[in-house]
Amino acid sequence: MAMLKQVGVLAHPLRSETAPVASTIAAALRARGVDCWLDTMWNETDVQHQVRASQMVIAIGGDGAMLRAARVCAPFGVPVLGVNMGQLGFLTEVGVDSWESHLDAVLEQQYWIETRMMISAAVVENGKVIASGDALNDAVITGGISRMIQLHTYIDGEWATTYSADALIIATPTGSTAYALAVGGPILPPELHNILIVPVAPHLSMDRPIVLSQGAVVEVHPVPRPRNEITLNVDGSPLCILREGQIIRVQASENSSRFVRLRERNYFYRSLLDRLEPRTPRPSPEQRQLKG
Repeated sequence: MAMLKQVGVLAHPLRSETAPVASTIAAALRARGVDCWLDTMWNETDVQHQVRASQMVIAIGGDGAMLRAARVCAPFGVPVLGVNMGQLGFLTEVGVDSWESHLDAVLEQQYWIETRMMISAAVVENGKVIASGDALNDAVITGGISRMIQLHTYIDGEWATTYSADALIIATPTGSTAYALAVGGPILPPELHNILIVPVAPHLSMDRPIVLSQGAVVEVHPVPRPRNEITLNVDGSPLCILREGQIIRVQASENSSRFVRLRERNYFYRSLLDRLEPRTPRPSPEQRQLKG
């Protein structure tokens, strides 16, 4: 790994309490001789030119900050180090109280890079892409709160099923621990490259999650003349309200998110279960020993 010469620091633009921490981290980087830029109020278009010239970006906040930073950094292959000021912090790597010692470890190149799959979601009309966006977590097709929609769903060009549900989640392995998990989907390890489909509150239709083979393409065709407005959301942000005749196509993105990791490479399951089962005691060394 090359020594870090330029690093960006991004506060969460909607959480003002992250700005002072971002400023402190930027100052610490400069004090260590690293060229550093800082942005506390930004959107993905504003910072592209700065990200392109950087070797790493440090994102301050929770998983929302990581999703924002990952989307802007992925096209340029720039890894993201997350400093957690959120609640769960599935994607972040270090805590807000311990960032300084971890920063020194990063500058001493004591880290590894984790690569995670992203998906590309596109709205298509008459063969033309009307709107598109990449997602690290998921693309969600919804009819609004408690409003059922019907969606003809095709996998690799073949009709699979027609969902009657409040929403349809099309997720990455990273997204399997987000909205998809909350509605009963399976947990997929982050190194996989499979798409997950999970319906939300299905009614008299397919109610089981489906894990697709690597490289699969999903097309969703809303039934003609839907009773409710249908929206496509990408990583929680509205991308497009569908018009009659438009379809949604989801497949693996050409871009991948890259995260800076300081923990061991098998960190995922322990980190996940510590959050899901915080009161479950760990077995003692004696209990872990196999008894013959």
